[in-house]
Amino acid sequence: MGINILSTGCYTPKLKITNDDLATIIDTNDEWISSRTGISSRRFSDGEPTWYMGTMAAKQAIEKAGIDPLDIGLILDSTVSGDFFTPSTGCIIQREIGAKNAAAFDISAACSGFVYSLDIAHRYFLTDPDLKYILVVANENLSYITDFTDRASCILFADGAAAVVLERSDDMFSSWIGSDGCGMKYLYAKIGQVPNPFEKDGDYPPDDTEPDAPVGVLVQNGKEVYKFAVKAMPTAVNKVLDKLHLTIDDIDIMIPHQANIRIIETAAKNLKLPMEKIFTTIDHTGNTSSASIPIALHEAVTAGAVKKGMTVCVVGFGAGLTMGAAIFKY
Repeated sequence: MGINILSTGCYTPKLKITNDDLATIIDTNDEWISSRTGISSRRFSDGEPTWYMGTMAAKQAIEKAGIDPLDIGLILDSTVSGDFFTPSTGCIIQREIGAKNAAAFDISAACSGFVYSLDIAHRYFLTDPDLKYILVVANENLSYITDFTDRASCILFADGAAAVVLERSDDMFSSWIGSDGCGMKYLYAKIGQVPNPFEKDGDYPPDDTEPDAPVGVLVQNGKEVYKFAVKAMPTAVNKVLDKLHLTIDDIDIMIPHQANIRIIETAAKNLKLPMEKIFTTIDHTGNTSSASIPIALHEAVTAGAVKKGMTVCVVGFGAGLTMGAAIFKY
């Protein structure tokens, strides 16, 4: 049993930030950013909450699918930048779209979140015969947790959302997800904590982050993330290819996490997959974490780069460290 993507939806904020715009607040320039990342511009929230962007993407996907929101049995929302500790972003979207019969919860797997969501959705379809549709939403407000004093990382991150409506299918589907918690110190955003009035100093193990690292913003070791990513992408893809008894030549198009064009190019070389088979949006979207793959999928479908019957591979990697890939017939 596989899954069928009935429709896609997307929302990106209107506020466009170019490399020249960033150069007005930090010591950088367009050539330096574009040559190292492949990014020319990105979109930032102009006040849109994370749940709002996800809702807009979800409504578009539902309208395109032509389904009744009451027939949605599960909402999986992927985010690392929700507006609340609780409730989940998924619950707010459930309210906004009128999916009264749907359970909803959030997934925190960073840039691999969309792949994790597909994996979870597939398992729910396998175990719950009453599920008709699953809505997967990925929405990120990374500008809210970006350190704009760090010129190496603030040039990367952006905001946006995308959604897909899923149903059961007899077509091919397989996925593989993994993680490496030993690398958590290379990419994280720490939560500020208020001590309770009864708290006493205790001797507890360190969390492996920098003692003087800023709280509430993304901290990244770019070199270590790069080394992880160029290995994680081929590993995840090859795991799924092996499960399906396919080769890299069987993939019609790959949609990777849009983190950095150099990472994508190196991973493609390691996979022996020509760049002509890889769809990228990073030049105008930047890195939108878990939203990057479904935003790119939406753009690929809209542009006709992904057509019915094609074998599609999506692959992600991110903080955690996490990784994952899925292969399916569109």
